[in-house]
Amino acid sequence: MTSSTPNQADPSPIVACTISRDVQNFDLLIEDMETILGESWGDLGFDEALAFLNQKEAEGLEFVAMAIDAIDEPDLALLGGIISGAKDRGIKVVLIAEDVTPASLHQLLRQGADEFVPYPLPEGELAAAVERMRNPPAPVAQANAAPGNDGVKLSGGGDGVLIAVQGLAGGVGTTTMAVNLAYELATCRAENAPKVCLIDFGLQFGTVATYLDLPRREAVLEMLSDIETMDGDSFGQALVSYEDKLQVFTSPSDILPLDMIGPSEVQAILDVARDHFDYVIVDMPSTIVQWTETVLTEAQVYFAMVSLDMRSAQNTMRLKRALQAEDLPYDKLRYVLNHAPKFTDLQGKGRVKRMADGLGITLDLQLPDGGKPVAQACDHGLPLANHVPKNPLRKEFVKLAAQLDAIGNSDAEAA
Repeated sequence: MTSSTPNQADPSPIVACTISRDVQNFDLLIEDMETILGESWGDLGFDEALAFLNQKEAEGLEFVAMAIDAIDEPDLALLGGIISGAKDRGIKVVLIAEDVTPASLHQLLRQGADEFVPYPLPEGELAAAVERMRNPPAPVAQANAAPGNDGVKLSGGGDGVLIAVQGLAGGVGTTTMAVNLAYELATCRAENAPKVCLIDFGLQFGTVATYLDLPRREAVLEMLSDIETMDGDSFGQALVSYEDKLQVFTSPSDILPLDMIGPSEVQAILDVARDHFDYVIVDMPSTIVQWTETVLTEAQVYFAMVSLDMRSAQNTMRLKRALQAEDLPYDKLRYVLNHAPKFTDLQGKGRVKRMADGLGITLDLQLPDGGKPVAQACDHGLPLANHVPKNPLRKEFVKLAAQLDAIGNSDAEAA
């Protein structure tokens, strides 16, 4: 590593630089830069970065790796100026961020950063980002495509399994489960991988797009506004692909009233999705709406997520009474306890048993607390499999996906 400002006296030509408040705070970045470039890189502070980029010595740079954390967020103007300065000189920019809000990340990416990698760095991710910058993929020819007609091409004839996830209180991890379960189902088989569609029905504050760092397409609102004419093609135009493994129907870019769609419209969306996918995962709003009954009735599995607290207990009892009063299929609910106590926490496990007994329910699935890395993965727009594959929460999603896929396959064979 070249620890000072790069200059022509260096024994090796400098082809890249890190830019940070203090690169020693990012030891994994140092290791990866040395692995990729050996001694052919240097280190710059924020205050000296623009000055160096204006010098002739910077002409040989291939890229800069800007590493930031939450402490640097107040200096977004300076950081954006550095990114713009690098882009003006034809230098690629890799943005490396830890504990930075999505809004700040998006602002810096709009300034022109070519790649984004979360910190702590996933193994091999920086090398992959550098390779993509050095060898960008060839553009796909779309000579006959209409402007904006870049949706997902679908083939019908299926009978997909519908799985819904609903939180019975705010912040219980509903979207985290929906996103990661959908991704694990889409990657649960090395061959003949199932086709999976993730639908965000949080029309007002749905965050599936944020958790996967996907754009919210205008086609979503267009389709929701005219569901009567919806078919497989128009549904495909509203989908966004994640890694070519998972197709996502995001929430709209604008806040919409929850009654913009009714039971018949939701039924139509579910029918089209199930016709084209093996698994359809629905991230439900925490609010009970007119069409909640539609999803509950149609779903093969309906997960109700709770935490070990009073608000979850009270809301569970209220939902139970409401569904039973309307003679709805209450028994279809499968309760999921998030942030479950560890095996050695006997006091916590006692609280879990008392909660289940008091509510007259069975907690079919208990998910461990994945800790801070789970929130980091969500902020960085990555499934746990791509951010912290060995996290205990991710391992539970892997097991759940395998179980659901095994059941789905056995049902298909029986049919």
